[in-house]
Amino acid sequence: MAPPPPAQAAGGGGGGQQQRQQQAGGLGQTITGVIRIAVFWYFASKFFAPKRPAGPESAQLMSNLFQSGEYLDMWLYASEHEKFNDFGNEGALIWHETNMPYAVWSRESTRTLSLKYYPTEALKNNGSLYVHVFFARSGYPPDPNDPEYQPLAVFGKTHSIVVYYPKSKADKKRSLLGNPKDSEEAQPLVQAVDDPQGDSEDDGPVEWISFWKPNITINLVDDFTRYPSNAAPPNIAPYLNVEPTTGNYFPTIFFNEFWLLRDKLIPINETVTELPLNLEVGPISMTKWQLFLQIDQSFQIHRSYGSMLEGEADELKRVFLEGNPYLLVITMVVSLLHSVFDFLAFKNDIQFWNKNKSMEGLSAKSVVVNFICQLIVFLYLLDNDTSWMILASSGVGCCIEFWKIGKAMHIEIDRSGTIPMLRFRDRESYAGNKTKEYDDIAMKYLSGVLFFLAICSSIYSLMYERHKSWYSWILSSLTSCVYMFGFTMMCPQLFINYKLKSVAHLPWRQMTYKFLNTIIDDLFAFVIKMPTLHRLSVFRDDLVFLIYLYQRWIYKVDKTRVNEFGFAGEDDKVSDGTETDALISKEDKKTN
Repeated sequence: MAPPPPAQAAGGGGGGQQQRQQQAGGLGQTITGVIRIAVFWYFASKFFAPKRPAGPESAQLMSNLFQSGEYLDMWLYASEHEKFNDFGNEGALIWHETNMPYAVWSRESTRTLSLKYYPTEALKNNGSLYVHVFFARSGYPPDPNDPEYQPLAVFGKTHSIVVYYPKSKADKKRSLLGNPKDSEEAQPLVQAVDDPQGDSEDDGPVEWISFWKPNITINLVDDFTRYPSNAAPPNIAPYLNVEPTTGNYFPTIFFNEFWLLRDKLIPINETVTELPLNLEVGPISMTKWQLFLQIDQSFQIHRSYGSMLEGEADELKRVFLEGNPYLLVITMVVSLLHSVFDFLAFKNDIQFWNKNKSMEGLSAKSVVVNFICQLIVFLYLLDNDTSWMILASSGVGCCIEFWKIGKAMHIEIDRSGTIPMLRFRDRESYAGNKTKEYDDIAMKYLSGVLFFLAICSSIYSLMYERHKSWYSWILSSLTSCVYMFGFTMMCPQLFINYKLKSVAHLPWRQMTYKFLNTIIDDLFAFVIKMPTLHRLSVFRDDLVFLIYLYQRWIYKVDKTRVNEFGFAGEDDKVSDGTETDALISKEDKKTN
């Protein structure tokens, strides 16, 4: 048998903890995109809606060959061939219904059937299976060889009930210490992978697995629009089944798989003896049909550009299927707010460091450590074949953190050696007061605790977890430390605030937006399934921000201290006679 045609990449194949974190993080943005998709479809339908031409072609309109309320009979056949003409085979007929009113929204127009299908040996060995559905006016047969057959009274469509996905490779991760149980644990999973051709050169040809679709929903589109014969809307024209002699079209048959999630598919192998098959036939409105098509098309575009991970579309659909409607509305609203607050926090963070002229009261070492943490996360994402959209976002974050180092410290290029080196020197506003002393004390004790926890976590990961290489082990260990203990990097600033008894130097506007985002993340931690480590990393930030708020409450405003822009409150009280001296004083405070 010829190899199956390439299928779409399926979700949930090889994603580990980091992928689930990315899904948890990107799911909120995907939910807000549904609103944009609906609005886009509305305006697109307005622009592409059929209009009656003004010229002589106005009479050349095609209409539906069937009328609303007209009774139909249905036949559903199953065959291993894509072309079907064996109407006399009673064994191929799996479902027959009569007197179904077309485009009538009633119980009589919707029919369901559940049965067991017994696969053949060919189907168990990656064979194909198709369902052929035929509709005809009541009393007319679907067989073209029947004397009572009428071509204008019968229409049908073929659909594959089996889909093919590449089998996932055996897990390449192994115990770096040579654990003998490693080979037993590394069992390949029967599921689809994100990149079926990623390692084909090294591991040989890709093995394809057939999956059974347990639910088949057949919808007849409720559409009686009169379309111009040569100017049908581009989003509808590919689905119109036009009868060549009359120029009119048959009712559109839509195999609705929008709510068929990937984890509901059943793998077919030699051990399978029977397969469940749930059938349903009924009408669907034109608006709902077009909405499903637009959303699926949007998902495909996002996947092709790398802005949506495989499996995120199913996770979004699962929220609609299994989630509470009120909770879903709240999730959409807070997702939008999260995006707004994230943008405002980013804007104010850039604005603060761009205008900041003094490092007095600010922890320069925390800025350096934040850059190292961001770089570790970027390298970890790069090692795990993350989509380019997430890599680009993390890479931009690394560049911004390095730029902030340049605002917090002097960066010089040392050309005395063979290879030019970067040298970092503290600014005078940071080294010339108690800020550097307190920052060194806090970082001294904090780094000792952090290094001890990092070493313990790395040893545990080396002994009990599997990795692709030593490089992957180092990156995963460092990334785990960033997730678990990254909040401790905010503690030196708390210590500096405590020793100086002041918080006037902090970027409170940016911190307020980040605190609001943290509250939203708390809500997502309860709503969305995510790893426990990621959920704990959300709540740990709450504690630090609460301490910041407590410090702001107990430490009164000191008018003599400079703020984040290098100005002090007492500068406004300088008299006109001493204005020149005041300006000089300001410049002294804003100097390095």
